[in-house]
Amino acid sequence: MDRSAGSKPCTTRASAQAVAPDRSTRSFPLRRLVRKCVWMLLVLWGITIISFVVIHLAPGSPTDMETTLNPLAGEAARRRLEELYGLNRPLYVQYLDWLWRLVHLDFGISMSADARPVMDKILERLPLTVGMNVASLVLTLLIAIPVGVFSAVRRNSLADRVLTVLLYIGFAMPSFWLALILMMLFGIELGWLPMSGITSLGFESLSLWGKVCDVTSHLAMPVAVYTLGSLAGMSRYMRACMLEVLEQDYMLTARAKGLPMSTVLWRHGLRNALLPLITLLGLSVPGLIGGSVIIESIFALPGLGQLFYAAVMARDYTLIMGNLVLGAVLTLLGNVLADVCYGLADPRIRAGARQTQG
Repeated sequence: MDRSAGSKPCTTRASAQAVAPDRSTRSFPLRRLVRKCVWMLLVLWGITIISFVVIHLAPGSPTDMETTLNPLAGEAARRRLEELYGLNRPLYVQYLDWLWRLVHLDFGISMSADARPVMDKILERLPLTVGMNVASLVLTLLIAIPVGVFSAVRRNSLADRVLTVLLYIGFAMPSFWLALILMMLFGIELGWLPMSGITSLGFESLSLWGKVCDVTSHLAMPVAVYTLGSLAGMSRYMRACMLEVLEQDYMLTARAKGLPMSTVLWRHGLRNALLPLITLLGLSVPGLIGGSVIIESIFALPGLGQLFYAAVMARDYTLIMGNLVLGAVLTLLGNVLADVCYGLADPRIRAGARQTQG
């Protein structure tokens, strides 16, 4: 009786100690996430200050495009435009006014001739750019992961060296040159794919499947250029990760136990080799809306790349800041998301959190 009575407090303490790490494991990532979000807001604030100052200090202004090229517009017209856009006020007042609107999720009105809301112009171009970059990212992963694993397993073999040479040749090709080659081959010589735009004439009269095929054929070459441009880097990164995993003790143990090589590679090796890709994918989030001015110009695609380029050339301050803020937010969110996903996927991070709290 005494022993059983005395063992109860020990059992209670043991159970409390067993439960405590779970609480710390749950609370630690939460506190870490909150701290990262606070830092993210501070960094975003600093980015907006630097971007706003640099843009306004650059030569030219939005009024130049509307007055310099118009012989009938005089100095009075320039002053009226500066008053309309608020450019006659001190720079810090302009920034505070813009920041106040941003806090209320108002990106302002474009300073171009159409005077449309900045958010409307961005959302109008966003689906095309995101769609192309997501398709390119998926294709890159589907090709780069098997190629990287194969190169790691066949390290320093003839096949590995041939793949390395081919990948670096593709990486070294300028994107505009590759785009022109694809247009000449598939657009002019073979006539398989359209060379510009996102839809054909008579698009509205097509069936749903016909519309899907038409858009896909128009975006095939731009997506191919995006994919080939990032395939080499992703494949080499996957190869390096897989080589590091293959040298771990648990991989040698699995092979010593007689497991099939395919099981060792795809069940034990690939799962651990994919962990570093989480960080890389998180940092690639802003690229989904970044667009490419060159590719969009060659294929005449109305994406965010062309929109940002036109805004810079026209000194459209509000539209430039809208694009920069969107890219900065996605960059910071991608960084935080990669950190959180890595912590959830890697048990060593959770173990480190438990030891920190313990």
